[in-house]
Amino acid sequence: MFVSVESRKKSDLNFKKGPLIALAFFAMILAAPLSAVGPKNASPVAASFTGSVTTIAGTVSPGSGNGTGTEASFSQPWGIATDGANLYVADTGNHVIRQIVISTGVVTTFAGSGEAGNVDGARAEASFSSPAAVATDGANLYVADVGNNLIRQVALGTGIVTTLAGSGVVGSANGTGSEASFNWPSGIATDGVNVYVAEEKNNTIRKIVISTRVVSTLAGSRSPGSTNGRGEARFNQPWGIATDGTNLYVSDSGNNKIRKVVIRTGAVTTLAGSGSADSTDGVGTKASFNLPGGLATDGTNLFVADFNDNLIRKIVISTGQVTTVAGSGKPGAVDGPGSAASFNSPAGVAIKTSTPQQLFVSEAGNNNLVREIQ
Repeated sequence: MFVSVESRKKSDLNFKKGPLIALAFFAMILAAPLSAVGPKNASPVAASFTGSVTTIAGTVSPGSGNGTGTEASFSQPWGIATDGANLYVADTGNHVIRQIVISTGVVTTFAGSGEAGNVDGARAEASFSSPAAVATDGANLYVADVGNNLIRQVALGTGIVTTLAGSGVVGSANGTGSEASFNWPSGIATDGVNVYVAEEKNNTIRKIVISTRVVSTLAGSRSPGSTNGRGEARFNQPWGIATDGTNLYVSDSGNNKIRKVVIRTGAVTTLAGSGSADSTDGVGTKASFNLPGGLATDGTNLFVADFNDNLIRKIVISTGQVTTVAGSGKPGAVDGPGSAASFNSPAGVAIKTSTPQQLFVSEAGNNNLVREIQ
């Protein structure tokens, strides 16, 4: 069976032992066999997509090569984001951020030397340690740098890398810039004014004001749980995060739920998920997920990389209706329509809302691929 969330929580990890510890954690997860359970009561594919899956970049074998389409290679591509013209991929195993031109499939290294570290500076000289997630506001790229417990910023125009927030020391302190501390920032989103961070080990959602670099805790406490509410709300290893500008949506991986956070008040509710590890479609808490990961939204729908189910799911935000967009539920690398396609540990998802609307998936499992759903 897949390594349980409880096992992940109990893993004896010490970042002081070296920058590869975060990557070792990801490798441990991905080495475990995955559930082959397919979607139950699967509904038709989302109206905005045919559900047709193709591979736009990468090969099944891990690597670090640049090139076009399947000439390129990745090593555990975890998070993914788009500015409409390009994809940006947190290439966790290679400690770099990669760029894919959507129209051509050309893959290049956007930032990072490839050596694990926390150096700021020019794109080729800067370093990351197991970057896990990325988000963009069109001017900058924001990186959840898990191995360093830092939030990094990359200027899209110049590729210059700076540290937005974090001391690099494990902690939960709020404050300005390097006064603040994080513990396993695994998900990141931005509305252009603020950056929001899903913090897996602290079980919290943090907010960073971009202009001032002030870090505060928006929701959650360090104690794991599944309580809804304002102030008393709790999460259990929140992983992915997305925003529509008014609300945050969080993949609460330890609880197998998708939670909603009202940004203005910090009030937390459950949007979907029964809490059971399964793949059932349905409305709200009648549906189920199995280790939900990366999230993306077009403002109307929420798309979920359902990591352990090997599926891409869709939630209609207004109703909580959950359907399966693509995937057979069995791990694989098969392209094709809807349930004929297969994924292996889909970890990140990004959506291009301009015509033609496209959904992109990064696969951190044995596939090491970036896929497209139309």
